[in-house]
Amino acid sequence: MKKIKKWYNSTKDVIINPRRFFSKIVADGDIEESMLKAFIYGLIGGVLVLGLRLIGGATVTINSVFTAIVIVPVVAVALLFVGGGLMMLVSEITGGERDWEIAIKGLASIFFIYPVILVMNALAFNCISLWIISIIGDLYVLFLFYNIALYCMRGKRGAVITVVGIFALFLLTVYLSDYHIGWLLMKNTSAALSCLL
Repeated sequence: MKKIKKWYNSTKDVIINPRRFFSKIVADGDIEESMLKAFIYGLIGGVLVLGLRLIGGATVTINSVFTAIVIVPVVAVALLFVGGGLMMLVSEITGGERDWEIAIKGLASIFFIYPVILVMNALAFNCISLWIISIIGDLYVLFLFYNIALYCMRGKRGAVITVVGIFALFLLTVYLSDYHIGWLLMKNTSAALSCLL
């Protein structure tokens, strides 16, 4: 219960005052909690999506249950480490901290958004709703990424804005090109397929 309360308070701080929260992250040798956080949020997201599909009338298969309780959480942990590598690269470019642990902790603190995005994508019922949900989710992730790069990794503001702007431009290119179908298919296959009709 103590850990759940701590995670709840940190999530609230990230949403309400990201600058103060990310500025306080330091390296203390405890990276296991970050991995656990990513795994738990991945598990919550997988179970919620499975529940939504069941409510929608989908049949339960061993494959779908395995995906929800094993694959999705493992992917969440993998995303944490891939994101950590990306954050270290961004930090190098922007003149920020070169500490892997700080990068991982900063990213783990925003993993509450993972199940939210999974559920929101699963709730998309047609092409337009998927576009709206996808764009809002991507913009919010970019906003959190900006805060981590600036306040957690202590990058130079101008350089951080430039790098985040490049990521935003890349996303815009994806949405305006034929690659957007592949991007949307990863989020919700049935809703994305309606974009092709």
